[in-house]
Formats: sequence, structure tokens, C-alpha cells
Amino acid sequence: MHIDIIGSGSPLLLMHGWAMHGGVFMPLVERLRHRFQCWIVDLPGHGNSSEDAGADLSHSVERLLAQAPAGTRWLGWSLGGQLALDAALQAPHEVGGVAMIASSPCFVRRADWPHGVDDSVFTGFASELKRDYAATIERFLALEVHGDDAARSELRSLRAMWASRPAPRPEVLNIGLNWLAHRDYRARLSELSVPSLWLAGARDRLVPPEAMRWASEASGGSYAQWPAGHAPFLAHGDAIAAAIVSWAQGEESSES
Repeated sequence: MHIDIIGSGSPLLLMHGWAMHGGVFMPLVERLRHRFQCWIVDLPGHGNSSEDAGADLSHSVERLLAQAPAGTRWLGWSLGGQLALDAALQAPHEVGGVAMIASSPCFVRRADWPHGVDDSVFTGFASELKRDYAATIERFLALEVHGDDAARSELRSLRAMWASRPAPRPEVLNIGLNWLAHRDYRARLSELSVPSLWLAGARDRLVPPEAMRWASEASGGSYAQWPAGHAPFLAHGDAIAAAIVSWAQGEESSES
């Protein structure tokens, strides 16, 4: 896996969402690099990582746990948030905390879970990738900024970020879709023993803020939201960086 390491301070590992790459975090990293040593990951098959993802993304989590310094905080956006949660649940002594941006413990709506999307969203993306890859990616990028006050300019920025590194192959994207469609961490949130921070977009069409508020309460974590869509760090980078720094400082103060 390709990992850029930028900045100085306590380690913070950043994992991107579906179909993206670590470059999407660079504006946020510029705000965090003076406080954290940022480990910015391109997941297998995404961006500058040429490695195959395997059957699912569990191997990626294991590899990152082996590479990152003990006590590293993990920050994940969307799909990346579930990977961070997975790491914290399986290796709590290695993970110093998890910061979840627009990420849900369960992405799909279920009979006992109204805070997800219909599973047809993921099956639809999978079938559309086969028919028209470019149009599917364009639709997804537009969905990510939907609800932002400056959605048009942010979509242009997001397109440029996405195109700045090699595009993932459809079969790699299908692995991520399968993960999102079937993972459900709700019952395990009470086991989460590391500090957690849940940062939501109030207008998110993929992860309702109610899902993240519920998860913050179930895990004993902290919660904040902004008037944004699925990528709130694009429009509210300063505020989100400040929330992450404040959260980390608060946890360090409580430990000392």
C-alpha cells in the first residue's frame, strides 16, 4: 500500500472512502500536519497503491495495524471509517482512538435500523460500473457533495482530486461495495474501548447524521455535525481540523 507520511507529532492514520484515494485528505492534512504525523493511505488498488485488495479489506486492516506505530489514532471517512472501527475492535491496544467522518456502523437500512440506505444503492453502483464506469464515478462524486452550500465548486475540486491519481479498477470497487453492504458493527460498539469522535454532515444522503449520533452514544464517543453532505471536510476543513485537535488534546489531558 502507498502511504504518504506528512507532518510531526503524534501519529494519525487517515483512510479514504469508496472509489477515492488519500489525496482527498491533503487540504485537511495541511491543517493537521503541525499537530500530527499524518499517515495518508491509498487502500489497495486505489490511487498509487498497486496491490490487490484480496477477497475483502480485512487484510488491509491487518497490514496497517502491523505498520502503524502503537497508539496511532485512526481517522476514516465513509468506508475508511468502518476500517478504522474494525481495527479498533480487533486490536484496541494498538489503536489510540478513532475519528469517524461521515461513516456508519451499518450503511444499509435494516428492519431494526432506519438510519441506512437501501441495499439497492450498492447493488446499483455495482451494476452501473459494468455499464458505464465514468458516469458511475461522476454520479457518486456528485452525491458526495450534495447538500453543500458550494456544491458546484466542491464537485470541481473533488473531480480534480480523484483524477490526480490512477483510477481503481471496477473489481476493486466491487470489493468495497460488498464490504459496505454486509458489515454491521452496531452490536459491537459497546465493546469499543478506545476514544471515538463522530463527525457528520447534517445533509448527508449516504450516512444520515442520526446514524452517527446513535453510534456516538452507543460507543460513549463525542459527536459534532456541520451543514454539509457526505464530505464535510471539504467545506468545513478548519472546523473539522479543530474538532480533531481538540478531541486528541482532551484525551491526552485525561490520560496525564
